[in-house]
Order: sequence, then C-alpha cells, then structure tokens
Amino acid sequence: MKTIMKPEFWKESVVYEIYPRSFKDSNNDGIGDIPGIRSKLDYLQQLGVDILWLTPVYVSPNVDYGYDIKEHRDIQPEYGTMDDWKELLDDVHRRGMKLIMDLVVNHTSDQHEWFQQAISSPDNPYRDYYIWQAPKEDGSAPNNWISYLGDSMWKLDEASNEYYLHSYSEKQPDLNWENPKVRHDMKEMMRFWLDLGIDGYRIDAVNMISKDTSFPDAPPSDKLQANAEGFYKNGPRIHEYLHELYTDVFSHYKMFTAGEAASVSIDDVKKYTNPDREEMSMVLMIEASKVCDADNDMWQSKDWSLHDLKEIIAKWEEDIYGQGWMGIYLSNHDHPRLVSYLGHEGEYRTDSAKMLAMFLLTLRGTPYIYQGDEIGMTNAEHMKTIEDVKEQQAQGYYKQMVEEKGEDPEVIMERIRAKARDNARTPMQWDDSEHAGFSTATPWIPAHSNKVEINVAQQLEDEDSVFHFYRKMIGIRKESSALIYGKYACELSDDPYIFAYTREWNDEHWLIILNFSKSSTDLQLPEQLVERIQHSELMIGTHGEHSEEVVQALKSGQQTTLHPYESLAFRGLSILDQ
Repeated sequence: MKTIMKPEFWKESVVYEIYPRSFKDSNNDGIGDIPGIRSKLDYLQQLGVDILWLTPVYVSPNVDYGYDIKEHRDIQPEYGTMDDWKELLDDVHRRGMKLIMDLVVNHTSDQHEWFQQAISSPDNPYRDYYIWQAPKEDGSAPNNWISYLGDSMWKLDEASNEYYLHSYSEKQPDLNWENPKVRHDMKEMMRFWLDLGIDGYRIDAVNMISKDTSFPDAPPSDKLQANAEGFYKNGPRIHEYLHELYTDVFSHYKMFTAGEAASVSIDDVKKYTNPDREEMSMVLMIEASKVCDADNDMWQSKDWSLHDLKEIIAKWEEDIYGQGWMGIYLSNHDHPRLVSYLGHEGEYRTDSAKMLAMFLLTLRGTPYIYQGDEIGMTNAEHMKTIEDVKEQQAQGYYKQMVEEKGEDPEVIMERIRAKARDNARTPMQWDDSEHAGFSTATPWIPAHSNKVEINVAQQLEDEDSVFHFYRKMIGIRKESSALIYGKYACELSDDPYIFAYTREWNDEHWLIILNFSKSSTDLQLPEQLVERIQHSELMIGTHGEHSEEVVQALKSGQQTTLHPYESLAFRGLSILDQ
C-alpha cells in the first residue's frame, strides 16, 4: 500500500491529449502541425493541465494516421521538423508542463525499412523482425484469427508463399517480440526520445506484443472483430517483456508509462502497474468509453444503465485500490465525443459537459482530457456516405457488412456515424470563423458547423462556460490529496439516475453527487450522508443558485430535486467518528 500510494508527479497531474492533425494548423495547408500546438500553449496553461500527450507525429504513410510508423526517429513533414518539435518541448518545459509521446510497439508500417527488408527475401536478417507462418495444406491462412478491421489477420506474401501477421491493417505488420533484436532496436528508439527530454510514453496496444506462438485456431465466435483476443492479448511473455523494458530503459529516466491495454482483468492491471513488479506506471481504463458497445459488434449500440457504469467504475476504483494505478480515460481520439455518448448533445450539452468534467476529475487515477472536451465539442456531422469517412476501421466495417454481407448501407452508416473515430477528429473549434479558427484552408476533415455556438473564443469570455468549469475543477483537484489518492465508495448504488460516491484520505472527505439524467430527479439522502453534508462545504455546483438551494434542503434532511445533469461536490473534514 505504501509503495502504491507513494506521491508521484504523474499521479497528481492532469493529462491533455492532443491529436496534432486536428489541433491547430499554422501554415494553412489544412493539416494541424507542431507550430500550431506551440501557438496554443498559453491556452493549455490557462486550462491548468500539467502533461501534454501527443499522438504520433513520426514519419508515416497515414494509413492509420500516424500509428503506422515508417521512421521512428523523425517527424512527419506535414507536422513540421525535428527543430519544430524540439522548440515545442522547450516551450512546454519552460511553462512547467511535461510532454509524453505515443510509443507504438506492436507493429510498424509496411513501408518501414525493417519490413521492406523482411519482405525482400526469406533469408534477409530482418525477416524475423515480423511474424511469418506457412500456409495450411490447402494454402489458406495459418489460422482463423480476425483483425480489428474484420478481415483475416494473415496476409499472403506471394513471392515467398508465407503469411505475415497483422492485428490491424495489412499495411501494419506485427513485430516479432520473440526476437531479441527487435527488443534491442525498440529500446534504442525509446532511449532516443527520452534522451531528447520527453517525460514519458503512452504505449499503444501494449498488451498485444506477446502472442501464443503455437497460433491455434480461435474457438467459434460471433464477434465481428478480433475473435482471438485470448491468443494475442496479455500473452505468455508480456510481463517478461515489460519488466525488461523497465529495467533496461524506463528505470533510467524520470518518466512514466501509460499503457493502452484493452481486454484486461483487474488482476492483469494489478500485475502491470504494481511498482514492486517494475512494469508500467498505469493502465488506461478504456471500459467506460465502451459502455454502450454491443458485445459481439462494437459498431452496434446496446441499452445500458447507470448501474452498468457504476459497476465499471467500482471495479477499477475499489478493486485496484492500494494495488495498482490507472489513467481515467473517458474519451480519446479513437472513440465518440464524450458529451455525445455519456451526456446530451442538445439542450443540455453544457450542463452534461460540466457534469462529466466533475465525474472525470473527482475519480481516483490520473485524468485524461481529450482536446475539445473542455469546451463540450460533439460528434461529427460530415459522414453522409462511406466516401466521407476517413478512418480505416469504419471503412473496413462498411466493406464487411455492406459489400460482403449485403446489409442495408444506411443502417450501417447510422452505426458508423455514431461510433466512427472521425467523431473525435474534427478540427478543434477555436472560434466561429469558416473553419473554426483551425485553418484558413479547407481542413483535412470538415469542421463542425456548431463552431458558431461551441468555440474557445466565446468560452474564454464566459465565466460560466464549460471551459471555465474544467479549469475550476482542475484547480480543485490539485488542492486535494483526497481526490488524488483517496479511497472511493459508491453511494446510492441502486439509484437509476444519480451517481453518488465518496472519496476519503486521512481527515479529508468528499461527497460527489451527479445527476446522470436529462430529467429532473428527486433526491433523498440517507441519514449518514445528511450528517456528512452537514459537516461539509459545497466546493462547486453546476447550477448556481439552484445548487445552493439543493444544499440547504440536503443539510436539513429534506427531499429535493436536481435539475437535469446537475452536479455537486462537497468537501469536509472527518469528524464523523469522533
């Protein structure tokens, strides 16, 4: 417990994710860039975030917009130069902030020099940098594994009559971590950026680097993507590899690692993040951002209740307490907009965005804010047909469902409009000008027309805006050890509309009350929570004078009514046991 709760800068920080392609364009070519990020550092400092996470800015063919890396040690020209990047790092550090980079360890681009060498000949020394298997006797793929794009994980190289493995696109071949030379070269690449002064890594798909090398067929499944998770996630040597990276690289720098690890159990998280095991600093909690995904098809939505979300949060907040650490990850560049899937896009957009800010910033774990969430940006509007969609996973789903299975194109497009990664990748809305202040040129992906109502310039001027609520919540969190390290307990667990929980650390206690509903909701607190509130102060509420009226009713033990998405945070000192 003492080791887990040891103070660390990355536990006490708030991380802000930047998707550079969509953040700010400085040279008006329609693509965001590194100088554009530099021009907005004052804004990020005003928001109060501590750590900036850049998604990949390395040289890439952009099949997966940077997650298909062609050259690990240089900057994609459309984003700028290495000198631009170094100036960004210096500017970030000068402001007392930190910078982490994306570390893509599972695969490279098929244009990477390693793979170009590997595919040139079965005898090439780089052949074993990737995973190759002979066909079955009938010439078919080595097994039935399905990629995240819905096709086979195996691509035939006709010249050698061998298949290579790709968990994502066939243009993103998986690296062979069984090969010590791969691990050596990857560690050299990691040191390159750390020696330049970065403060850590978000590690992409980290729990996929160890596979079951017997490559058995996966059992029958109705899942449309990645049916073989048990064979390539949390694999037999994963902890060995991560400990090796820690020992040889990470332990030699003042830095931290945040692992993207889907399909992990709580026991997995404890193993990955218990500091005594020397693997990673934290695992990112992805489950909350997938609460509405159907089990067999992530593109379809299922009915979900607040109870489902409470169970996810309890699992991570209670079961890991004292045994590991996580990043609180409600949205990112791969998921729909936060306010669109957990809040309300329409009349209550502002109220629900504030409620979600309070939710994110009062949970234990390092909070991650995705660009634009701090002003309540919503899902995209440009995806009329599949030709309008930029990201490859949605394109693969459309091909599978419409072209191969004959499903209704409009039904499939409705699913894609709700779930596609494009939703999170529309340009950052800086002002109400033609392209939202992102660029004077036509952006690589269209800006949302609601830039007129939702933009940074307007919200900076409005003290009651979503932006200023995030700023205040970040300030409150930084002043509270209980919100950072405190124990979590769910209250009113059976309430279908209200999410209430406590946070406690030493003599400090908090009670958070969130109305997760677009309707007004009655609230009657049990006696023990009334007593708690009587010895607490309302630190922040979302509804001004009405929130103050709610406080008075709650302190007197009366039933009261919360407005849609109304939220309150109370802080007190523990006198209840005296």
